[in-house]
Amino acid sequence: MSDMRTERDSLGEVQVPADAYYGAQTERARQNFPVSGLTFPRRFIAAMGLIKSEAAKVNAAMEIVPAELAAAICQAADEVVEGEHDAHFPLDIFQTGSGTSTNMNTNEVVSNRAIEILGGEMGSKTPVHPNDHVNAGQSSNDTIPTAIHISAYGALAEDLEPALEQLARSLEAKAVEFDDVVKIGRTHLQDAVPIRLGQEFSGYAQQIRNSQARVAAVKPRLAELALGGTAVGTGLNAPPGFADQVIAGMAERTGHAFLPAPNKFEALASKDAAVEASGAVRTLAVSLTKIANDLRWIGSGPRCGIGEINLPSLQPGSSIMPGKVNPVIPESVLMVAAQVIGNDATVAWGGAAGNFELNVMMPVIAFNLLQSIEISANAARLLAERCIDGLVANVERNREMIEKSMAMVTALAPRIGYDKAAEIAKESFKTGRTIREIAMEREVLPPDELERALDPRAQTEGGIQE
Repeated sequence: MSDMRTERDSLGEVQVPADAYYGAQTERARQNFPVSGLTFPRRFIAAMGLIKSEAAKVNAAMEIVPAELAAAICQAADEVVEGEHDAHFPLDIFQTGSGTSTNMNTNEVVSNRAIEILGGEMGSKTPVHPNDHVNAGQSSNDTIPTAIHISAYGALAEDLEPALEQLARSLEAKAVEFDDVVKIGRTHLQDAVPIRLGQEFSGYAQQIRNSQARVAAVKPRLAELALGGTAVGTGLNAPPGFADQVIAGMAERTGHAFLPAPNKFEALASKDAAVEASGAVRTLAVSLTKIANDLRWIGSGPRCGIGEINLPSLQPGSSIMPGKVNPVIPESVLMVAAQVIGNDATVAWGGAAGNFELNVMMPVIAFNLLQSIEISANAARLLAERCIDGLVANVERNREMIEKSMAMVTALAPRIGYDKAAEIAKESFKTGRTIREIAMEREVLPPDELERALDPRAQTEGGIQE
């Protein structure tokens, strides 16, 4: 067939699309794993290209790979980093658990592109061999976990951390803006004592600041790279100093603090750092769920719900009810959080599935962790830009509900006793009259003292640490 070429590997001949940069082993894997259509994310492919590029430089310096070949490998691998050959990475996530298929996919793409650069025939493995040259000093067992750490670290530092900073600042700005808006607090979904809307938002902001700290705390473990362990952690076939130099090059190139893992046996056999990182993102998902649900509830209505805030109107909310507007951004955030929590379960189970010297769930760990980071970053940014920044407080509605609340009687209890205060609350519930009206009628306190006791703003300042 004119649109196919014949390649060979250790198992025999394989027909490969003539214009594909990948080769025989990738084609076998493509046929073996038609499972989901899910492929490795862009960041992971870029990390694989980065490893191959920096490895080629060190291999040239060590005279392991001829300089001319190494230069072509670097050019081809850098093109992989830039995303020029993503279409040639077709393999499903649900493949061999070590990710060997994807490591060979990378080796073959870089090899064939380097051959093309040098004027050779693609698929010939001459003059650039995918194993002997592109993969020199490496193994799938150390390149795949290295790529997981590089891509996850970059996603945290470049995507998630800036998005969380943006969200935290948006929430803190609203905490200041709403500091004078007094509203009714709620515990057990029941009316509680007053709180300032700004105080409520300060709690949300602190949740995000705490998530920032959790994300930052996991980065040192992700910065430790498995490269140099080769097959089982012993470093067989990797020259002394090879991995350290490659890692130093990747650190300089990315600006991230990558360093060799202190124990390569742990780095290959376990995926605890990935599990830890996923756990930090899962905790963020829990925080985002709390915040998004609160926003939906306190913004419910607009007339027959709680209605303490007005969320931005972004799109029509119903195909049948004209004028209906829904809290679409908080709902989107909730779905992201649900996905992240599910992903985390997969990452945790994958991390637990290592046996002896190698974890064999690495592709699915990589996919789920990177997806969680990506969608969490996007959700945090959208929540800030399309919801938090544009919401406003419904001051009159907050004032109305405070005055109607029976919890206002709590401030009277220290002055008139718990039992008398409870009687006032019961009458308020029975008659629908306010605590203030009944207390004035019963003359439980002098008018000026009663006014001070029932000042809702003053009630928000007792025992509160600003």
